[in-house]
Amino acid sequence: MIYWILKRIFIGPIVRLLFRPWVKGRANVPDAGPAILASNHLSFSDSIFMPVMVRRPVVFLAKQEYFTGAGLKGRLTAAFFRLTNQLPMDRSGGSASSASLGAGTAVLRGGGLLGIYPEGTRSPDGRLYRGKVGVARLALEARVPVVPVAMIGTEKVQPIGQRFPSIRRVGIIFGQPLDFSEFYENAGDRAVQRMVTDRIMQELQRLSAQEYVDVYAATVKAQLAAERAARAAGEKEHGEQTPAGG
Repeated sequence: MIYWILKRIFIGPIVRLLFRPWVKGRANVPDAGPAILASNHLSFSDSIFMPVMVRRPVVFLAKQEYFTGAGLKGRLTAAFFRLTNQLPMDRSGGSASSASLGAGTAVLRGGGLLGIYPEGTRSPDGRLYRGKVGVARLALEARVPVVPVAMIGTEKVQPIGQRFPSIRRVGIIFGQPLDFSEFYENAGDRAVQRMVTDRIMQELQRLSAQEYVDVYAATVKAQLAAERAARAAGEKEHGEQTPAGG
């Protein structure tokens, strides 16, 4: 109930009025039955724009950190994500990640639409990065189609680090559903999962026209963070070595 109130009365009308989203291929989202909406990820606001433009409820797998923040801001953020049909996704790997994917499988087996970002995190520079195989595991184990979704221009609305969005138009392209039924019997095969994931990413690249980079976005983010830390340490050391008044 609260989800529909937010979507139809509060968030939805504001998004449509201010950002005027244009949409292509909305008919590719099935009117009934389970499906995965696999999207590129350019901005925090992707999880708002896309569900607003889909007629059915969309349950998203969102990073766990959004649900565990401290203080009033953290509690409000967690409440917002829960009220907007988002589930915590543990990205640490192993059994924790498997449990998170299990929650997604339950959504699909209940006949719902599951939104997921195969890259695992927002793009640090607007390019499309290598997909993680969780999306393939979900599609193959739950035996559902995958609808590729390209978000267009959302990185300009709210780049990483920008707290409040800029007002400008965005676009959403829903591609043709991808059928992987020929691989259902090999759902646990890692090579099959990798192949299915790569096919999804190829379609996302075609729809979004982003430059594709065959490395994980999280790896690039870690490298950038290490470079920033090294620069900061170097500047601090240089400052300490500079004589007073020099």
